Amino acid sequence: MAKIFHVIIERDEDGAYVGKVAELHGCLSQGGTLDELRVNIKESIELCLEIESENKQKITEEQIKFIGIQEIESKFGSFYFVF
Repeated sequence: MAKIFHVIIERDEDGAYVGKVAELHGCLSQGGTLDELRVNIKESIELCLEIESENKQKITEEQIKFIGIQEIESKFGSFYFVF
């Protein structure tokens, strides 16, 4: 059964796209274009899940529940937090 993962996409200082998988801590990738990032992040997700499977770590639905992104304003500018 396929699972849906949420990817937070940012641009770094060099203009590359960086994707971070919200449900999988430490699972990220990058690409020069959004299409390249989509391919790379999908591969990264599969590798992260494979490693967890090899280490006999089961990911439950409670562990991968994405809640959302919240924009928080401060006197220093806007910040984005994942809740």
